[in-house]
Amino acid sequence: MIKIRQGPARAALRDVSRGLNLRDNTPVVIGIVNNMPDAALQATERQFCDLLAEASEDLLIWVRFFSMPDIQRSEAGREYVSHHYEDIGELLADRLDGLIVTGAEPHAPLLQEEPYWPTLTKVVDWAEDHTVSTIWSCLAAHAAVLHLDGIQRRPFREKLSGVFECEKVADHEIVSGSAPQWCVPHSRYNDLSEQELDSKDYCIVSRAPKVGADMFVKRRRSLSIYLQGHPEYDPEALFREYRRDIRAFVARERDSYPDMPQGYFDDETAAKLDQFRQRALRDRSIHVVLNFPEAEERLAHDWHEPAVRLYTNWLSYLVEHRHPSDRSKETHSTNASQAA
Repeated sequence: MIKIRQGPARAALRDVSRGLNLRDNTPVVIGIVNNMPDAALQATERQFCDLLAEASEDLLIWVRFFSMPDIQRSEAGREYVSHHYEDIGELLADRLDGLIVTGAEPHAPLLQEEPYWPTLTKVVDWAEDHTVSTIWSCLAAHAAVLHLDGIQRRPFREKLSGVFECEKVADHEIVSGSAPQWCVPHSRYNDLSEQELDSKDYCIVSRAPKVGADMFVKRRRSLSIYLQGHPEYDPEALFREYRRDIRAFVARERDSYPDMPQGYFDDETAAKLDQFRQRALRDRSIHVVLNFPEAEERLAHDWHEPAVRLYTNWLSYLVEHRHPSDRSKETHSTNASQAA
């Protein structure tokens, strides 16, 4: 069962999954700092909540959403966040069992130049002492290793986009019971050097030739799990991103036509999309997008079961490593919230 705490300093809760038998009355409290742009904000919420619900088995999970004020948003985006998210200050004054920090849309050449950099580094430092474990996703992973160990990300020549088979290269309890290989969606413009990660004592858990380090971990006071890919993605996520990038090309917001995501479309859909590409290159006008092929029914979702396994293991880790005093604090907090 997952319950979501809605809005700044409000205790209103709503069920988003069917009732399950609980191990005890103490919920596992997970914070999600959702830094995704407005167009992907609610889709990201659904992706993580659906994944946590499926992975939770007999656990009661409370999910709290947080926002950073420095993320660029439209007026509608700011309005939505103000009603459904807690301010990041609420996070920094609290303690959680687990934390998930999403990536953000890059705007500056260097991460240190992003307007949200000072706030994000505060979250990185806070997580070390106030969580059992944190999952850093995509750009958030790049920011965390840069802040903690000075590892700079490196740009690809072209965007890395697609579904890639990654190989488990190290044993860790976070991938207990996983197959030797699994598929993961990746969508990013930058990479991290495996050699630099290794030199700073990060344990690379999975990798692939085109992807590099897919998942890597490091335990300090808290266990940090770094994901350069997106196991939380729903089947249509890469398709939506590809269509968005094409629209940006047609609107002359980008110079080059985007490459098709690798390992994602079947042959028939790929052929239709290639035909559309040729038309768009000949006629770079907005009406072309109206004839964009549909592909939702033919999309791969090979990464779903491995993603559920990953998050099941993570939730188990949170329960097993949570300090007894944290459980009593959470029970007190739960009772106080219900009484509010």
